[in-house]
Amino acid sequence: MPQKEISQLLLKKQAELTKRISAIEADFHKGRSQDFAEQATETENDGVLDEIHHEAKAELKLVITALQRLDNGLYGLCEECDDHIKAERLLALPYTTKCINCAV
Repeated sequence: MPQKEISQLLLKKQAELTKRISAIEADFHKGRSQDFAEQATETENDGVLDEIHHEAKAELKLVITALQRLDNGLYGLCEECDDHIKAERLLALPYTTKCINCAV
């Protein structure tokens, strides 16, 4: 996959994750219902949103690292063994830093 396509894919993913994180943070800052039963449901939802928020931030960090590796000419090289990461793996997980052998 050409570097330009990889960059576009990663930048698109970065934008999606940034939007998701912003939406979750906005939800955390909005007011809560006065109804006690509704508050219980909102509290449960907050737990789920907190986990999604955490995962999105972690994934965003991986995407940013992949973009930096792309800029530095290291993208697609395993950080463990320096072998090339197979294109199929990069298509499935574009921010991976390890080949399948080192990831196991």
